[in-house]
Amino acid sequence: MELWYGGKIYTMKNEGDWVEAVVTKQGTIISTGCTQDLYAAYKKSIKVEHDLKGAVMYPGFTDSHLHIIGHGERLMRLDLSFLKSAEEVLQALRQHAEQLMPGEWIIGDGWNENQWEDKRVIHRKELDQVSSEHPMMLTRVCRHALLANSKAMELAEVTKATEDPQGGVVVKDEEGQPTGYFLDQAQELIKQAMPEVTPEYLSHATELAVRDMHAFGLVGGHSEDLNYYGGFKKTLNAYDKVIDGEKIKFRAHLLVHHEVVEAMDKEGLGFKKGNDFVELGAMKVFADGALGGRTAWLSEDYADDPGNKGVAIHSTEELKNLLLKARERDMPVAVHAIGDAAAEAVIDMIEAHPLKTGERDRLIHAQILNPALIQRLQKLNIILDIQPTFVSSDFPWVIDRLGHIRLKTSYSWKTLLDAGVVCAGGSDAPIEEINPLLGIRAAVDRRSSYDNESYQTEERLSVYEAIALYTTGSAYAIGKEDSQGIISEGYKADFTVLDRDLFQLKPYELAEATVTMTIVDGEIMYQRF
Repeated sequence: MELWYGGKIYTMKNEGDWVEAVVTKQGTIISTGCTQDLYAAYKKSIKVEHDLKGAVMYPGFTDSHLHIIGHGERLMRLDLSFLKSAEEVLQALRQHAEQLMPGEWIIGDGWNENQWEDKRVIHRKELDQVSSEHPMMLTRVCRHALLANSKAMELAEVTKATEDPQGGVVVKDEEGQPTGYFLDQAQELIKQAMPEVTPEYLSHATELAVRDMHAFGLVGGHSEDLNYYGGFKKTLNAYDKVIDGEKIKFRAHLLVHHEVVEAMDKEGLGFKKGNDFVELGAMKVFADGALGGRTAWLSEDYADDPGNKGVAIHSTEELKNLLLKARERDMPVAVHAIGDAAAEAVIDMIEAHPLKTGERDRLIHAQILNPALIQRLQKLNIILDIQPTFVSSDFPWVIDRLGHIRLKTSYSWKTLLDAGVVCAGGSDAPIEEINPLLGIRAAVDRRSSYDNESYQTEERLSVYEAIALYTTGSAYAIGKEDSQGIISEGYKADFTVLDRDLFQLKPYELAEATVTMTIVDGEIMYQRF
């Protein structure tokens, strides 16, 4: 047995509930309580004592929605997320091109024109001036759009005659020529022309990501990667190789994209199959795009783009068939739905075809709702995967997209929780930063990273509610509320240890806390000192 003591230990059973010490054995919590009482009760069995030295322990933080391998790739690739102008991006590309072998792809992540003073999208001709030799793919921060140069388009066989695919847009100029800007499903035209990644690449990206997540206090994450890196089996193998349950422990819950469900069947696998550290989750479906590229599917036109309601990735009939595909396998669905029209379409389908196993469907993002949709959500066995940092990264520019009236029921986390709709917290990394403390701060403070103003302050969460998104909320999302998310007897010994008490900090100080230890299955996976 092992004793953890010497600091305040918040159980998250109820607000303010804490204990002095925890006893664990083989990855499970045996008992909690007063240090002296536990030491007396288990003195003969305790083999290791961990002194927290005044640090504060919480149930292990779990990111309810991210792309783990994508986060690893971000750590490997050219990071464009902090650049402040198109000119800075182009200069970074020039410098990067000088380091590459002839013909090697230039791959960049995270550009965001909304944080530039001149909010324009870079044209392929500008990219061609950087390099006509290296094919180029630059993914926008939302991952629902990318830029490509002419060399990449040549390899992808994209021409003036290329038509928009279902659920995507090949942006063209007044003469009908592609500008190099590809939205949503149109991105696949470029991606399919890229070289296939190797197993070694996948393993490296996965390990980089998991190690980084440990350093930010994350004990687990719900990810969606299985359709993008050479197929279901190849990608799953990378997870199984890296997260071996010995050298590396991390609780990876993997959503299964609808296009690889048959590949899952072929391997004899299904929902919740796997082990304690790598298991399969709900079937992932995209119902719409994103607000940044104006492809989120809205019930009314974009305020700054009349005539445009966004993009429905699937027709109503296709969406229904995808839901039935999941139901045939007793799988819940996890549907990306940012706009209110997308949310309504998904809710319609779930109401018509409820899951009979008791498992929970998931609505991912759910940024734009309305009172009628919230009332319907109250009656469904459904989880909302929300990303609190979207408040800090989307305001104030999102006001122009939606208008003030529609914003009243957008990003409305407090309204949802008060209505009894269970929410789980995630980062959507690599779209946003992986640090869960940034999400907790954004949920509590709702302050924009652009102008430092707080927006919709009536929707602020308490610190307890914000932490719960990443603990009890993430556990509830995957039906593990009886074994994860709180510190209590019989629960997994997964802990996040910080150098300070989040409940004693001012809202703007929440992200200043530092992770001192991350414990998974009773073993220290990260220690600062």
